[in-house]
Amino acid sequence: MPRTAFIYTKSILERVSFDAKLFCKELEKAIKNLLPYEIELLRDWLLEYTVEKPELKQCLVYIK
Repeated sequence: MPRTAFIYTKSILERVSFDAKLFCKELEKAIKNLLPYEIELLRDWLLEYTVEKPELKQCLVYIK
């Protein structure tokens, strides 16, 4: 079940990745709803995902 929340969060973030401001807003919401180990998974995923989208790297401050 918790894995589903993580997968859902990733899909939302992928959908809004066209807009850095919206991406940051959704990331903040996700951090409030995910469990600590899911946040660790999200951090790892974000580090990989933002390699191809450097405009989103500014949002990593919310998860570090």
